[in-house]
Amino acid sequence: MTEPAITPELVAKHNLTPDEFAKIEEILGRTPRYTELGIFSVMWSEHCSYKNTRPLLKTFPTKSSRILVGAGEENAGIVDVGDGLAIAFKIESHNHPSAVEPFQGAATGVGGIVRDIFTMGARPVAALNSLRFGNLSNPEVRRLFAGVVSGIAHYGNCFGIPTIAGEVCFDKSYEGNPLVNAFCLGVLRHDQITRGAAHGIGNPVFYVGPATGRDGLAGAAFASQDLTEESAEQQRGAVQVGDPFMEKLVCEACLELLATGAVAGMQDMGAAGLTCSTCETAARAGTGIEIELDKVPQRAPNMTPYEIMLSESQERMLIVVTRGREEEVKRVFDKWDLPWAEIGIVTDTGRMVVRNHGEIVVDIPAAKLADEAPIYHREAEEPAYIAEVRAFRLDGIADTLDPVANLSALLAWHTIASKNWVYRQYDHMVRNGSVVNPGSDAAVIRIKADSVPILAQGMSQPTTPVPEKLVAFTVDCNGTYVYLDPYEGGKAAVAEAARNLACSGALPLGATDNLNYGNPHNRGIFWQLKESVRGLAEACKAFDAPVTGGNVSLYNQRGALGAIDPTPTVALVGLVEKPEHVTTQWFKDEHDVIILLGDPVDLADPLQGLGGSALLQVVHGKKTGSPPRVDLPAAQTLHTTLVGLIRAGGIKSAHDCSDGGLAVAVAEGCISRHDGRHTPRLIGAQLDLVGVGHAAPVNPADLIPNPDPVVDPDRSAPATESLAPRLDALLFGETQSRVVVSCAPLDATKIVERAKLLGVPARRIGTVGGDRLVLKTDAGEFSAPVAELHDAWWNSIARAMQ
Repeated sequence: MTEPAITPELVAKHNLTPDEFAKIEEILGRTPRYTELGIFSVMWSEHCSYKNTRPLLKTFPTKSSRILVGAGEENAGIVDVGDGLAIAFKIESHNHPSAVEPFQGAATGVGGIVRDIFTMGARPVAALNSLRFGNLSNPEVRRLFAGVVSGIAHYGNCFGIPTIAGEVCFDKSYEGNPLVNAFCLGVLRHDQITRGAAHGIGNPVFYVGPATGRDGLAGAAFASQDLTEESAEQQRGAVQVGDPFMEKLVCEACLELLATGAVAGMQDMGAAGLTCSTCETAARAGTGIEIELDKVPQRAPNMTPYEIMLSESQERMLIVVTRGREEEVKRVFDKWDLPWAEIGIVTDTGRMVVRNHGEIVVDIPAAKLADEAPIYHREAEEPAYIAEVRAFRLDGIADTLDPVANLSALLAWHTIASKNWVYRQYDHMVRNGSVVNPGSDAAVIRIKADSVPILAQGMSQPTTPVPEKLVAFTVDCNGTYVYLDPYEGGKAAVAEAARNLACSGALPLGATDNLNYGNPHNRGIFWQLKESVRGLAEACKAFDAPVTGGNVSLYNQRGALGAIDPTPTVALVGLVEKPEHVTTQWFKDEHDVIILLGDPVDLADPLQGLGGSALLQVVHGKKTGSPPRVDLPAAQTLHTTLVGLIRAGGIKSAHDCSDGGLAVAVAEGCISRHDGRHTPRLIGAQLDLVGVGHAAPVNPADLIPNPDPVVDPDRSAPATESLAPRLDALLFGETQSRVVVSCAPLDATKIVERAKLLGVPARRIGTVGGDRLVLKTDAGEFSAPVAELHDAWWNSIARAMQ
């Protein structure tokens, strides 16, 4: 087949700029061949090179005494959990493929992140996902939503990994560009860490897994440009097709192979396929690599070198084998009935050389391809809408007259409503390690003996059993907050995730993030990115949660629908010390006392926590206002205090106040407990909020407003200090760093006083019991049957999907 001439039009079609093409010519000392042009296109795409974001990513904290493999070193980060055990985890996106073909796009997103984990030598033991869609009133959104969820369920269930946590949010900004972020966690011993490097000159290179086809051609480049109707149609038939049963065989074979000690390096063929796996392994080791394309298994006839190198066919691995041990490797692959081929060799040239029937079609310096993509420092400019957001006040927004109706509406809002329609499609009990299933603040799993890969031959066998570990993990981001104030929104994403861990009895070990934004060439969007990364970095430092890796997904926008809300998804992982410390969000027993940790309302905030709130969006139809601020030292004090209280005993439940505020948090404590068959176990509560949130003891003399404005240095407009909160702010405001806990009556005084002693505001606000949620306030008493609240919350998404 005659290759096309390299023209400026062809270069532009490959999403390379004239300056980038000139740099390619400088590296090669000649005009690139067609296949080489394609290779540079994918490797220098944002998806693979982070050329627009690398300077920002360097601001993240990445070090701690527990980090064994850090950010950017390998396919996933690895963190020590004690006793010689470690966990590998990472989150990545599959947004564009899921927008084009939701089932396979989401399924192969799961497959890709699972491979990233067992490539490190870890056994995958748990998964979660973070999903964003437009409004479910749109039939196309419902189609995408159903397809994505079924794709995730299909791959995870068939592979045999519990999908045990996650989040799903709905907003019009995601109408044309849904977000599908997949996370996986695996377990290994310290001495089982595997590197993706082509070590050992003369070592043979093996291809393992199904034959290469034309699916997913240049998928990384596709993910690094705006999604248009034209690009979507072009890629529709080329979205990767996953086979979870094949992936299970590949996983087990690779883990068994690693135990032989015959592996010198291993890398999965994910984004950019054979291209990425070859050049990156060589670059990491400072070696070269040569492969023969006619030896690569191919399932389509007459495939060109361009197609073979850029295909993203799934479930494939590249393995560098210690020379002389080829037969052992072949025996393992044959045992698992896996296709394999010896396709190349490690060299000392530092070059990636590809031959096709003896003819050289690629000859590129591996390190320059993998590590020396151009880096851009984009211009950032605050968007005009931010001034309007900051100027917004509650004047003209009537206080609530019917809190029960507002509460029901918020519980039925799809972003807050129960996600049981989603997670009932997932197997979250497989492997028998699930301790806290979907539906609480964070998932918790047990790491047990069969979670750890088998030991390599010759390794000394442990004399004691594998100690069980309890690992908690969660994922969070309020995209509305980030849109309205990227810096505060970035801090809030990390703070909420850390708060969820604390509510489960854990403190963070590390973080992985997925940065989802629009086109970085837009100065306003790049400002969103820059400011939110600043907030993320500060919060990760404050909570001692180093970033171990992650993913950047830009160009999430579609034609007239515009860009998505900036969505820096953050997954945090932590340890629970003992089984008795595992805590869930739902109330447990009649007569238990309900305690609020944290200030009821931030009265220094002119919007009293209602900026960007669910109430403002659902009840008033407004998506505006500066979101509540995060005081990082106060948040850290809350988290450590809460975990200390849990470890001391007495805390029966803990649930953070986030979307929908205090009333929603308490309602969820009443209605979110279900048995294994999803049968609700409802319990009521009586809240006494009379005088709660007031700046001073309530008496007639205190109710004189302060006429002097208080200037807030963090806000552009002055705030008027109020002695008493609005009712809607008290019930539905989203002031940060608040947690609702419950305990036995005898423990209440001790818990309140200990929290105050440690610097956390604390007060009794009610009791558990009955079959109604009762709200006693300065404006009167309101109540609703918990069964009705449960119905609105539990069935909302199912009704929308009928």
